[in-house]
Amino acid sequence: MNRNRIKLLAFTGWMLLALPAISQENLTPEAFLKLGRVSALGLSKDKKFVLYSVSVPDVANNKSTRKTYKVAITGGNATEVADPESLIENDRRSPDGQYQLSSQAVKIKKVSGADHYPELSRSNVQVYESLNYRHWDTWEDGKFDHVFLAPVENGKPGTAKDLMPGEAYDCPQKPFGGDEDFIWSPDSKKVVYVSKKKFGTDYAISTNTDLYEYDLATGTTINLTEANKGYDVNPAFNKNGTLAWLQMKRDGYESDKQDLVVMNNKSVTNLTRFNDEIHVESFRWSDDNRNIFFTAPINGTLQLFVVDNPGMTMKMPDIKQITKGDFDISGIVGQSGNTLIVSRTDINHATELFTVDISNGNMAQITHVNDAAYAKLGACKTERRFVKTTDGKQMLVWVVYPPGFDAKKKYPTLLYCQGGPQSALTQFYSFRWNFQLMASQGYIVVAPNRRGMPGHGTEWNESISKDWGGQVLKDYLSAIDDVSKETYVDRSRLGCVGASFGGFSVFALEGLHEGRFKTFIAHDGVFDFRSMYGTTDEMFFENWEKGGAYWEKDNNVAQRSFSQSPSNLVDKWNTPIMIIQGGKDYRVSIEQGQQAFQAAQLKGIKSRFLYFPDENHWVLGIQNSLVWQREFFKWLKETL
Repeated sequence: MNRNRIKLLAFTGWMLLALPAISQENLTPEAFLKLGRVSALGLSKDKKFVLYSVSVPDVANNKSTRKTYKVAITGGNATEVADPESLIENDRRSPDGQYQLSSQAVKIKKVSGADHYPELSRSNVQVYESLNYRHWDTWEDGKFDHVFLAPVENGKPGTAKDLMPGEAYDCPQKPFGGDEDFIWSPDSKKVVYVSKKKFGTDYAISTNTDLYEYDLATGTTINLTEANKGYDVNPAFNKNGTLAWLQMKRDGYESDKQDLVVMNNKSVTNLTRFNDEIHVESFRWSDDNRNIFFTAPINGTLQLFVVDNPGMTMKMPDIKQITKGDFDISGIVGQSGNTLIVSRTDINHATELFTVDISNGNMAQITHVNDAAYAKLGACKTERRFVKTTDGKQMLVWVVYPPGFDAKKKYPTLLYCQGGPQSALTQFYSFRWNFQLMASQGYIVVAPNRRGMPGHGTEWNESISKDWGGQVLKDYLSAIDDVSKETYVDRSRLGCVGASFGGFSVFALEGLHEGRFKTFIAHDGVFDFRSMYGTTDEMFFENWEKGGAYWEKDNNVAQRSFSQSPSNLVDKWNTPIMIIQGGKDYRVSIEQGQQAFQAAQLKGIKSRFLYFPDENHWVLGIQNSLVWQREFFKWLKETL
């Protein structure tokens, strides 16, 4: 998400006094950026240690410093590691040690002026004849990432061979694919890789990625998942050669129910098909090759599950939830005997690594990167609240309270609108939209699991599509109205904030809130549905979520969707709003924020436009992140 500072306004002392007193023990944006960010690397070869890296932002130099450590899975002091590569298995190297995989960019298409006219090498022009000319934050340059195979000679890779010669397709997948997109079979005879073998406009309107199997002996490639028309991703073999992966069924629907499937002798078994609430996020084979551990959102958290008999018997798979509690299991690192190592977060804590006893779900923390920092901070109380929606459903709402919360006082309160739109709102710990940081500035945070979120059944998850301006906005208002009945909520100081779909929600609620809110903040939000349809990169998303194109006059679903554009509600806008926009955001392009800011200014509404030319849909720069946090809370102090 990118933003541009148009104007900085100083706030006066009486505005500070409008908030409850904040002690030095509460989390600040500056202290927030000093927290260590833990990333698991894996288990040591002897499975006695966990290796992990810790990244810490260096604000002065606008970069992060990173160190690698190991800690025994039984706990104890961590030790810095100079060369982690010698302690962890190299999964790019074939199991028999004879070959190594890599990815390289290969020029396939002519795009630049110099490509077409070599004699005009100083021309600055790009020529496109199809869509997908830009993606996420990058303009297409005619290069595609391919998988390469090299023999290992004297311990080092030799001359590499392109496994996708001449193909205008990518592996790893753009923009977020990585090494998990190409893997070895355990017998070292085959490579399985992920690719969406479509180009241009066909690529932009489809989600049909497939798993391709390259045979080293014959040099041939076959499509293992041709029958499935949606996503096929994250392949992983067990040691016996059984292949598992994550699958969605419908082409064009990026948030379809994601199931865990396995293939035995070319026969595919869907292990989670009949569990309506389960939308698998990640998985890992058990060491005994018979079970699969996986994570999935459920009831406002992200938990660890195990499924047995994965396609190897006629018995229906048995799924068991291993962990329970108000926290997220955000990743599975590895297994050692009856112990799993996982990463875990909650609203008051950034990622740390824990062990899980597979038999009973008991957990023990083994990294303590931020313990000292959190020991100095007041914790934020979080609670589950169930709110009745306007259509009679029960909706889970997370409520986060400031440290030292006193029910006898009154607090300004923020309605948080989640992005996605189909992303789970759980006990995650974001280094941007951080509930602990918001609450620590003296705000109550109301975070509804509104329509469109996984973990509450497929019907709940899917009901947002083609109805962005419908029930989901009523869900938001139901949540804030319910919590506002409490005597400790200052109903004269309610704010509404959100990004992406959450930013759309802010723009829409600005025209629908009927005086509930005193201020709004929208980050990279969708303001105008027509221009969004004409500029966004992944057209499959727009086609699915809107139900078609705006020019399809006989398509009643599409016409209703486009009528719900927030730009149609600007006549009702009357409340201060801060708008944040990224210059390299090609998912929600710059004109969305520009149009919203221009409308607010022309209507004479107090407004601010933060524009970050070098950021995409997120804010990744260290100093930019600090500016984001300072401006976010400065605006709230000025207007709330």
